Formats: sequence, structure tokens, C-alpha cells
Amino acid sequence: MPKTAQASEAGGNKPLPFEEAVQKLETIVDSMESEELPLETLLQRFEEGTRLLRLCQERLAEAELKVQRLEKDLSGDMVARPFDPGMAGTDTETA
Repeated sequence: MPKTAQASEAGGNKPLPFEEAVQKLETIVDSMESEELPLETLLQRFEEGTRLLRLCQERLAEAELKVQRLEKDLSGDMVARPFDPGMAGTDTETA
């Protein structure tokens, strides 16, 4: 039986990488679409898929915040700046 994202996160193991979570999610979807599975198995796979989807969404949100924190300084070098939640969703880009 495949290990769930929640088990690897909560078990103290290193977090499941985003790419691996996506691959597992794709495998679950493919098996649910192509195989005739008992209802109980479908429900288990649906639950695991939901956890993996949530994990992927969280990882993407974290990556988006990291990208938003980067900005070019006057010399054109990339510098990291702290994320300001008050600035989230506002257009601070200048042309």
C-alpha cells in the first residue's frame, strides 16, 4: 500500500517533494479512472489524492511567496526581501 503524504509529513520523515507528490497524484487518478475498483478502495485513493492535492497547493503557494520576495535592486542583481502580507495582491511592478 502506498505511503500517504500525511504519513511522511507527520512521521518525522523528510517532506515529500512536490514532483513526487504530483506523480503519486497522477497515478491515483489514472488508477481510479482505468480500473474497476471496490468502493472502499476508491474512497481510500480519493482521500490520499485529496491529501496530496492539498500538499501540492501548499507547496505552490510557498513557491509563489518566495518568487514574490525576490526583486531586482538598482544594479540589476536579484535580492531577497521579506514578504509583506499587506502588499500581497497589489501590483507593485513598474514598467
